[in-house]
Amino acid sequence: MNKHIELVKKWLADNDSVTSEELDDAAEAAQAVARAAHAVHAEAAAHAAAAYAAASAVDADDTQAVYWVKKYEELTNE
Repeated sequence: MNKHIELVKKWLADNDSVTSEELDDAAEAAQAVARAAHAVHAEAAAHAAAAYAAASAVDADDTQAVYWVKKYEELTNE
């Protein structure tokens, strides 16, 4: 499973279990991967979903984070 999705899932389970710095770092890393992968293939959609999930967690938006975690899981069959 994608480490950024794992971090967002951990945050969704307990908002205090992940620092804002960890979320920021994950969002930046996932977004960089998503931008690079986007040009490649359908796999890019899964990376983009991971980036959006991490970014939503940074914004403390549970609804969007849940949506993007589910989208990632649909795209990757995980």
